[in-house]
Amino acid sequence: MASHILAIDQGTTSSRAIIFNSSLERVASAQEEFKQFFPKSGWVEHDPEEIWSTTLSTCKKALKNSGLSATDIASIGITNQRETTIIWDKVTGIPIHKAIVWQDRRTTEYCAELSKAGHDKMITQKTGLRLDSYFSGTKIKWLLDNVEGARAKAEAGALLFGTIDTFLLWRLTGGVSHTTDATNASRTMLFNIHDNCWDKELLALLDIPQNLLPKVLDCSADFGKTDPKLFGATIQIGGIAGDQQAALVGQACFHPGMIKSTYGTGCFIVLNTGNKAVVSHNKLLTTIGYRLGGKTTYALEGSIFVAGAAVQWMRDAMGLIEEASETGKLARQADINQDVYLVPAFTGLGAPHWDSEARGAIFGITRATGPAELSKAALESVCYQTRDLLDAMRKDWPDMDETVLRVDGGMVASNYTMQFLSDILNVPVDRPKVLETTALGAAYLAGLFVGICPAPEDMGNDWHREKRFIPDLEEEVRVRKYKGWQDAVSRTLTK
Repeated sequence: MASHILAIDQGTTSSRAIIFNSSLERVASAQEEFKQFFPKSGWVEHDPEEIWSTTLSTCKKALKNSGLSATDIASIGITNQRETTIIWDKVTGIPIHKAIVWQDRRTTEYCAELSKAGHDKMITQKTGLRLDSYFSGTKIKWLLDNVEGARAKAEAGALLFGTIDTFLLWRLTGGVSHTTDATNASRTMLFNIHDNCWDKELLALLDIPQNLLPKVLDCSADFGKTDPKLFGATIQIGGIAGDQQAALVGQACFHPGMIKSTYGTGCFIVLNTGNKAVVSHNKLLTTIGYRLGGKTTYALEGSIFVAGAAVQWMRDAMGLIEEASETGKLARQADINQDVYLVPAFTGLGAPHWDSEARGAIFGITRATGPAELSKAALESVCYQTRDLLDAMRKDWPDMDETVLRVDGGMVASNYTMQFLSDILNVPVDRPKVLETTALGAAYLAGLFVGICPAPEDMGNDWHREKRFIPDLEEEVRVRKYKGWQDAVSRTLTK
């Protein structure tokens, strides 16, 4: 009997496939990076065909590495970079344009027009999101308005829209399933999170035909079966969740008040608020945490656009390091008397500032500043931004006095970064044994559907901590450092 789960983790810079056994222990994996396109300042694109090819390739490699075949896989779970937008031809399956990535800011001016016309409040009330180019809705409109013939074809029902999960699902099922889950739908700025449906008023506002949109299911559901030509046999697809919601599930944050933070290309803090969609008064997002058995669990989310991307910038654009792992060692060598701040607003600032026009800056550099100090500033910038979000969450959710932050993602392997995170937040930081919690969450949802994973209330028993970081910084130093950060940010803000 098939007892393994294949998790597809399609991220912003790479595609991964991880195979877990029925105890949610990692068996094998494969990963491939893909190209980033920057056609204009603030524009970010991916090649959908490369996303598909790397996803398919890593799935096959993971199966080969594990010594398993398709008949050993009970279910597939998909987790994905959210908001990234693809539109493709319903018959040929060919995308009409490159994927517009969540980081892309090309619709900023259009969002400003909508805001000036007074649509902010209505959009936030229905979707829990802010009116921002970050989300899929205005990206869809841009594609329909700027790709020749696209609008006419969309209105004729000849095109399909999807976030990455939907595009992969459509390809995996041989064009049979045009479906998404509630978490990905909730990030489009077109989905009413209270009524759990595509919102006709929002679709009319952005002039988007509803026949373009996928069907919305729970996070653990029957999403279809793979085309047998892909892996040699059909495999059930039983789970989908956007990457941050998948990490919430993978961190077993199933109770209101539990909180996790994921450090990848960006950084995302998600707080489980139970069955209540808490309205933020501090520029956070109200979103769907997960939906199981038709029951919606809501969350507050703070999004940081640049986390690990700051380290990639030091490596790829500046040439200061050869490997990302060098930054921790360099940071320890930095001059402790230099307070250097990097504000990594490469594509604007996310929560709680939401300033799309802000741009990156470095403050406090001297003739003695070098790669070590800049490495330290890059790593610490992620921690300072997390503090911004946690302070905002405390205001929206007062019951956070006993906060323990569960962390995951590539950056949390750095002990230096996690210790400074605990220091600047003044809370314990728990690093789990399984760092790939986005993939773990997708695997859990897929396994839950086919009955080989425990119910959510029992999932917490399988979560294990690898290390806890305890605050170890004098209060005076903590206050001084954070005030320096706040001053640096204030100098980059445009509004």
